[in-house]
Amino acid sequence: MIVSPRVLIVDASRESREVLRMLLQIRGATTLEADGPLDGLPLADSFHPDLILYDADSDSSATGALTDELRQAASRNNTPIVILGKAKHFCGEVQTGQFVAKPYHYGPLIRKIDELLAAA
Repeated sequence: MIVSPRVLIVDASRESREVLRMLLQIRGATTLEADGPLDGLPLADSFHPDLILYDADSDSSATGALTDELRQAASRNNTPIVILGKAKHFCGEVQTGQFVAKPYHYGPLIRKIDELLAAA
């Protein structure tokens, strides 16, 4: 039995989540979705996805604390995380995964996701 990878998409933009969901499902992935890190944290801890795809602009906290919490959840669960965002707003390292600066193109992003899922 082939198990499809689970990808948690955390993005405040419904349109972005829809595009990412379609691209990932075409590739055989099962997706979970949250519109921000506060909703994504319990999904990350409960479902232990194979990858977290996170738009850092979804963090509504003034200090970026929710981004840090989501990164910690990814680390705790040994889950690679791809963080999308503006480089000037990103602080800290991504221990497992990748930071992708905005604006990004879907082709290279999907190739990076494929690479991380293959390594998982």
